[in-house]
Amino acid sequence: MARPEKIEQVALLAGKLRNAKVAVLADYRGLTVAQLQELRTKLRGQAVEFRVVKNTIARRAAVDAGHADWQESLKGPLAIAFGYDDISSPSRLLGEWSRATRLKLEIMGGLVEGRVMGPDQVRQIADLPSREVLIAQLLGTLQSPIAQLVGTIQAPVQQLVGLLEAYKNKLEAA
Repeated sequence: MARPEKIEQVALLAGKLRNAKVAVLADYRGLTVAQLQELRTKLRGQAVEFRVVKNTIARRAAVDAGHADWQESLKGPLAIAFGYDDISSPSRLLGEWSRATRLKLEIMGGLVEGRVMGPDQVRQIADLPSREVLIAQLLGTLQSPIAQLVGTIQAPVQQLVGLLEAYKNKLEAA
């Protein structure tokens, strides 16, 4: 029979998996407690939660959260970075921290909006710009043809106004 503490941990982790937009698995072997605390502090400032979890608890939580296919990724000592806002921020921040500190923190996979992804796919998501930047790029792309159309429509009218202005100046001079 499972102990009440473990049942509570599974329920807590399952809730985090349900609420998070992204959960990134990272191999934290070789990091000291102080380094893990520094990483947690950096991630917390960007609305990312970093938790070291036992695999058996994580597997049970994955099943409870409806992600049974994610169980295969939960092998070895792992930590999970939960992102609740931007899907690229956990993997991007983990990569930045690893490069800045020159410490090995390997991304082992992830769960992005309910889809299981491998390490390469999670790293590709890290290279995506933030949501706000993507929206600005989309709006710029959508606005460009409209601005060109408005310019094309206004050109004959402006030419006509210029022609009438020149004719008016000619009549006043005569």
